[in-house]
Amino acid sequence: MKSIHVSIRDQQLTVKENEEPIRTYPVSTSRFGIGTEEGSFKTPVGRFRVAEKIGSDMPNGTVFVGRVPLQPDEALPPTEDLVTSRILWLDGLDERNANTRDRFVYIHGTKHEDKIGTAASHGCVRMRNADVIELFEMVDEGTPVVIEV
Repeated sequence: MKSIHVSIRDQQLTVKENEEPIRTYPVSTSRFGIGTEEGSFKTPVGRFRVAEKIGSDMPNGTVFVGRVPLQPDEALPPTEDLVTSRILWLDGLDERNANTRDRFVYIHGTKHEDKIGTAASHGCVRMRNADVIELFEMVDEGTPVVIEV
């Protein structure tokens, strides 16, 4: 059984199989801190699951808007927080983070790969594009996720 563990303090995501670490990646969590308030852009903590995997077989760097891939000729949305390559949409399993899915908190790729390893996101867990594609292939929907300080 695989599971995903995110350490906000270390800005790292570790994939474990039967509680043994098998792969660790640098990540970027929220620059606004931790929390679950609607519209706060904070990263929630606690227990989650991968509710949905989006972007299978899309090219590296594909931009998603509303979880739909943009076509190459479409204009980029006016945001600094582009969701790229793959989306692992999180569902909160604790009472305090039950709104996570409605807040659209994902593990996803980013065009800001230079900021990976620092708290720079708008609430999601950002990864390098190649890393999130590798993670996407490694885990299934329903995979347990823990995000902790």
